[in-house]
Amino acid sequence: MAAYHWVDAHAHAGIPSTTIHGGYDIDGAQIFVGRAFHEGDWLPAKVIPSKNVAYVAYGGEEHGKSQFQVLCEQRFDWVPSSNGNIPYGAVEGGRTSDGEPLYIGRVHHMGSHTVGKIHPSHRTCYIPFDGKEIGYPHYEILVLRS
Repeated sequence: MAAYHWVDAHAHAGIPSTTIHGGYDIDGAQIFVGRAFHEGDWLPAKVIPSKNVAYVAYGGEEHGKSQFQVLCEQRFDWVPSSNGNIPYGAVEGGRTSDGEPLYIGRVHHMGSHTVGKIHPSHRTCYIPFDGKEIGYPHYEILVLRS
């Protein structure tokens, strides 16, 4: 049995109590770990239930999604990493349309602690924020606790 699983969710339907907490938005709203389909890719997403939306970073922009999945169960740690380094046990949050795995990361940005996607070939964690896609070479990565 897997130590975690993805659950289908909708912006106005709420999320399960076992959804993984990812951080806080600049206004204090809780952010949870999710993923959503966009332009042929499954992308890690920041889910903000109080705003009825999930956001993904793609093509230099932030895109809101009403259909998404949330990551559930509580057997994870956030581990410091950088420059596309992917430690053993890192949680795959999605894939590009050409098959590259994307991982779940988070960074501190302008008073928020926000979830994004780690794109290993770009050596960057991209976050969706204020309508933009913003890259960071240093980040935390979500890893399955052993």
